[in-house]
Amino acid sequence: MSKTEQLAQGLEKLKINGMYKNDFYWTWDKTDDELAAVFAVADALRDLRERNISTRIFDSGLGISIFRDNSTRTRFSFASACNLLGLEVSDLDEKKSQIAHGETVRETANMVSFMADVIGIRDDMFIEEGHKYQKTFMDALDEGYEKGILEQRPTLVNLQCDVDHPTQSMADLLHVIHQFGGVENLKGKKVAMTWAYSPSYGKPLSVPQGIIGLFTRFGMDVTLAHPEGYEVMPESEDVARKNAAASGGAFRKVNSMEEAFRGADIVYPKSWAPFKAMEKRTRLYREGDKAGIDRLEQELLAQNAQHKDWSCTEEMMKLTREGRALYMHCLPADITGLSCQEGEVDNSVFDRYIQPLYKEASFKPYIIAAMIFLSKVKDPVGALRALERAGGRRKAF
Repeated sequence: MSKTEQLAQGLEKLKINGMYKNDFYWTWDKTDDELAAVFAVADALRDLRERNISTRIFDSGLGISIFRDNSTRTRFSFASACNLLGLEVSDLDEKKSQIAHGETVRETANMVSFMADVIGIRDDMFIEEGHKYQKTFMDALDEGYEKGILEQRPTLVNLQCDVDHPTQSMADLLHVIHQFGGVENLKGKKVAMTWAYSPSYGKPLSVPQGIIGLFTRFGMDVTLAHPEGYEVMPESEDVARKNAAASGGAFRKVNSMEEAFRGADIVYPKSWAPFKAMEKRTRLYREGDKAGIDRLEQELLAQNAQHKDWSCTEEMMKLTREGRALYMHCLPADITGLSCQEGEVDNSVFDRYIQPLYKEASFKPYIIAAMIFLSKVKDPVGALRALERAGGRRKAF
């Protein structure tokens, strides 16, 4: 029995009808079965591609990418996912659009979506703005579809907003599942999601929020560690507590990196901006106060500099379980002695984990493809079996 068939048999047992023709805003809106389905389809698509079997479920169509913040991994992961399924990707460059001439979000949404099957949006820099933009965009497409302007209503895949980064956290968790030999082996594993020093300012909160909101669903012991003043959104902490209680896991907060690292099976040291500071920056942004934003940046850089000891050093790694915890990062990391003078992680630690880090990143195209697949295919089990049975060659040898 092939790996894809094994995964298809598992998929048959899941209740996932709610995923068809639906969006993917954040992980905590999805059921346990729906998350399991994304992992199963991602692994199946990867298996088929590794065996050179075509996974094209579309003959034509567009995947529209809208990146309102810079991106390398997620941008190319979205493009790869769309191409894997047979879609062509078109990137909306707002600087080349009519947005500068007053085109509204609702107008843009319909104008770019005439033959689109999926919309991928990243808007993560401003609190209360990222999710709002995505929701406004998709509400406009609902209206366009209902009024007969669009032949179909495209699916949204959240490529990162101010609240969550579901494609990242799902790829991270699938990496963990593979590293520990199955989802059944995750219960009780200790995870340290910690702030780390960065010489730059304003990194989004959505990665730590996504990690604590997802990993707690799998019975893991998750610790959120940061210096005082670097809190994340209170709502995301509430999600983590609720999920931990339901799964038999644990969620706690500490103000010590050492305490979080001690005995950890997984460490995820990553810089982010304080929630209150990001709220202030959003207010300044709305007021068009560039001078105020510049002053805030300098204040936060000075605040960061007070916590340079929050770094993933060799000494810190020795505190973890047998000194060999799985080091994770969404990349790019601020690497001490390589990309910066002082940063999130020592060069020696980063270099030792570089292959696992690349493997971690490699799951993201398949996670995104699985999200699209499950939204667009009414019978995903039958579709996977049909792809394998057809055995179409992705390329000729």
